[in-house]
Amino acid sequence: MNMPIPEVQARHSAKDQTRFAALWRPALVQAFVKLDPRQLKRSPVMLVVALTAVLTTVLCFAPGSGVSTGVAVQIALWLWFTVLFANFAEALAEGRGKARADSLKAGSQGLAAQRRKRDGSYETVAASALRKDDVVRVVAGEMIPGDGEVLDGIAAVNEAAITGESAPVIRESGGDRSAVTGNTRLVSDWLLIRITSNPGESTLDRMIALVEGAKRQKTPNEIALDILLIGLTLIFLVVVVTLQPFAHFVGGSLPLIFLAALLVTLIPTTIGGLLSAIGIAGMDRLVRLNVIARSGRAVEAAGDVHTLMLDKTGTITFGNRRCSALHAAPGITARELGEGALLASLADDTAEGKSIVEYLRQLHDFVEPAAGQFEAVAFSAETRLSGIDLQQRRYRKGAVDAVLAFVGMQRLEMPQALAREVERIAQSGGTPLLVCIDKRLLGVIHLKDVVKPGIRERFAELRKLGIRTVMVTGDNPLTAAAIAAEAGVDDVLAEATPEKKLARIRQEQNDGRLVAMCGDGANDAPALAQADVGMAMNDGTQAAREAANMVDLDSDPTKLLDVVQVGKELLVTRGALTTFSIANDVAKYFAILPALFAAIYPQLGVLNLMHLASPQSAILSAIVFNALIIIVLIPLALRGVRVQAASAAHLLRRNLLIYGLGGIVVPFAGIKLIDLLLNALHLV
Repeated sequence: MNMPIPEVQARHSAKDQTRFAALWRPALVQAFVKLDPRQLKRSPVMLVVALTAVLTTVLCFAPGSGVSTGVAVQIALWLWFTVLFANFAEALAEGRGKARADSLKAGSQGLAAQRRKRDGSYETVAASALRKDDVVRVVAGEMIPGDGEVLDGIAAVNEAAITGESAPVIRESGGDRSAVTGNTRLVSDWLLIRITSNPGESTLDRMIALVEGAKRQKTPNEIALDILLIGLTLIFLVVVVTLQPFAHFVGGSLPLIFLAALLVTLIPTTIGGLLSAIGIAGMDRLVRLNVIARSGRAVEAAGDVHTLMLDKTGTITFGNRRCSALHAAPGITARELGEGALLASLADDTAEGKSIVEYLRQLHDFVEPAAGQFEAVAFSAETRLSGIDLQQRRYRKGAVDAVLAFVGMQRLEMPQALAREVERIAQSGGTPLLVCIDKRLLGVIHLKDVVKPGIRERFAELRKLGIRTVMVTGDNPLTAAAIAAEAGVDDVLAEATPEKKLARIRQEQNDGRLVAMCGDGANDAPALAQADVGMAMNDGTQAAREAANMVDLDSDPTKLLDVVQVGKELLVTRGALTTFSIANDVAKYFAILPALFAAIYPQLGVLNLMHLASPQSAILSAIVFNALIIIVLIPLALRGVRVQAASAAHLLRRNLLIYGLGGIVVPFAGIKLIDLLLNALHLV
């Protein structure tokens, strides 16, 4: 009834569509569409450039004395190219993000839904007609028509179209796994779902809105930078307007078309043309991480975060305790203990039991009995034991007290060396499991929360960037301290409750720090709402998703570290290109003004460091450079400046050296080369 575009096909289509070869043609068309003043007004600097281009186009019919029509036409054309190049950069950034979102949205076209009526019967309606709080029934093989919460039923859902993960996930009513996402498919059973979003407000709609320049809301930093750029534009406008009176004062005159072109070269057109593309590209990097932000404000906040509050389970550790070591009792060989532990774990379907089997299979080459050769004793909460009965022998493993009771031994009767090992494991935050055959103790298994590989190094990089990490766990302080020391976090919040999490976030914020955290349960909702950056898991509760300002479609808590990296890259890229743009203006000021006023004020000749051929050549060279530099910087704006693990002072020095000094040197070299080329081609 409502079959979608196959997920694999959609993903390959999105990947193909994000290549430059597939993007440049539609981006070129959009560059002309964006000449609409209603779109240009979002970038005041580029609106000024466009108005100046209109003025110079008109002046081509009467360029004034000392200006040839050919030069006037070239100035007008390059000013239009400047606007088009800036529009092209924005359209290219939009295209990269929209390609994936549009391919996903295409899968929802023509979907129908079974909506429940007041009398309990169902009617078939278009998915686009569904509204918040409508109730729909979805059965195996059908697409879920919109974001919602499961009211009844349990089913496996294929979320590959959204997350890229092919393995189905379980969704059921109640608990922390009740939220479903539109455009995903049921592969078993049925679900009764309450729709939680109106058309235009779904996960996919938010994904598209993040990367569409016309719909995207500007972030506070973008607004502040816009105000700075408008201020600089007004200052240079005043400067240019006052140049003509100075020229008249000494009996000279400057052509109006030169003054108009001079204004464009002096105002910060580089960052003005790339500002929107930088913001959209930053959101696109977030979309490619499968993270949906409610606004750009949250992404910027991630770049300024001082404290990361991370759940231990699933973020710092794997989430299930795993076998890390075995310690034999006196008189027992390592192979005897390993064989006994393996056999005692064969019937244990828990994650811990499976980890023991995996661990031992890597250590020893044991001959395992076939399934029908033994009688399984499954683990239960009552016995706290598991094992098998094989050839008149009983292999068991389990909690210390449970195994001692099984063998008929008091804790004080346990071999002293084994007792010390059990105590050491417990004090280190691990879980000791005894292993026995019949009435004989073989040794102890050490289960512990295994810290994810590389997590300590990532925390060290964050520390260099000035970000503190706080591990949040419900474990007791002793266990929490042991894991924290191994993971390399800066602080620990042990025996954490929702109230403790909220209080800690408020404490950090009162001290002037921005806080980021992730969560998935309803009890995490208050803390997610309070945090400056709250990232909810897509497979969590609806309450958590509504409280957070970001949702991770992959439900991977470690993604919060990547989000912080994207936020920092966004801020650093914007700062670096702003520095480059303003430095550019300084260089162009010294390049053009001496050439323009050389005849009127001969004393300014000492500032003509470039020795440009003529005032016409100076203006045209600067205009050409002004347009081409936008094209050159588009890849950097889309890719972003890579943030190294270093202090803020080091990053500032590095960017000032590269983009500040570079912004001064590059225009001198670039304008001079263009001047030589223009004169060689006799274009001036």
